[in-house]
Amino acid sequence: MQAGSDNRILLVDDEAGIRKVLGIALADSGYEVTAAENGEDALEKFRRLRPPIVLTDIKMPDMDGIELLQHIKAESPETEVIMFTGHGDMELAIKSLKHDATDFVTKPINDEVLEIALKRARERIAMRRQIREYTQNLERLVDEKARQLIEAERMAAVGQTVAELSHTIKNIANALKGSIFVLGKGIEHDEKEYLLQGWRMVAENVEKIKNLSLDLLHYGKFSRANLSRCRPSEPALEVLQLMAAKAGEAGVDLRPELEADLPPIVMDPEGIQRCLMNLVENAIDACRGEGTATDPQWVCLGMRGTVGGGVEYCVSDNGSGMDEGVQQRLFQGFFSTKGTDGTGLGLMMTRRIIDQHAGSIEVQSRPGKGTTVILRLPPEATAGDGA
Repeated sequence: MQAGSDNRILLVDDEAGIRKVLGIALADSGYEVTAAENGEDALEKFRRLRPPIVLTDIKMPDMDGIELLQHIKAESPETEVIMFTGHGDMELAIKSLKHDATDFVTKPINDEVLEIALKRARERIAMRRQIREYTQNLERLVDEKARQLIEAERMAAVGQTVAELSHTIKNIANALKGSIFVLGKGIEHDEKEYLLQGWRMVAENVEKIKNLSLDLLHYGKFSRANLSRCRPSEPALEVLQLMAAKAGEAGVDLRPELEADLPPIVMDPEGIQRCLMNLVENAIDACRGEGTATDPQWVCLGMRGTVGGGVEYCVSDNGSGMDEGVQQRLFQGFFSTKGTDGTGLGLMMTRRIIDQHAGSIEVQSRPGKGTTVILRLPPEATAGDGA
């Protein structure tokens, strides 16, 4: 047998010989064993020491093992209790499981069988600890990012923004609660399917928290345009290169239509690259799963000059499209076409960056017919805050 990080065990049996033999075996395996000769003695020692695992006989005078189990679970539901039972006491053993015992081991006690029960108890303890750490880390991350957003300079309509962000966080928090509930059921019933389902849900929501955090950091980063004179093709070419892999994975044909030899203009190349990344990524997601053998999916990133020396970027797709109501809300606070999977910050950021360039955004879309988003920039942007 091999003890875990918290190696304390309370061993309860009214037979001194069993307490002695098992105590020696457990101690040799690295456990710190406290023995009790009856239920009253065990309850007093449990309240004083709070060991994570209790091993107890079911049949004992005065307070039996079932009653002791009920007292322990009432005071400390997370304590793992393993019951010792004779071959003729299977009804009591099953009853103990109904009262949330971890497992039962029949007498005479086999070391390998006891180790399996102890391993299961340690795994349940470790799983609960990991869930608790995940939850605490996520809560800290959400709190930190919420504080950063509240304190960020030049946030337009801070009160409304915080309210909308809180709604986004609340959705993720509710999803996390659902994940923890499923994991708890898996632990309670020792069901691997529930555990795997709950773990997948936790992982998905961790990914959502990460994406929200990255979006918040990017949003803060582009609070002011960093203008320079550069060729407008540079950010477009970088986006085509960066998004090629994602398009390929989604089975989407990413097409360039870039007018050659456009003269340099004053712009924030990193900010415009971020805008185009957001739009191309959304376009790929809108195409995902929509294509057929006769009608494949595509996304086109175009660029051309405008009258007066400005530039026009165009991101088109033949994906799911949007109705007029969705189009009107597209660049508003925390609105996302991806439902609970999106934060809406990417489109908010796009609006802010284009406003900083004194540019404009045009959206053309029809349900089932695809979408076109056009970004128009003047030849000489002036640094603004985009608020």
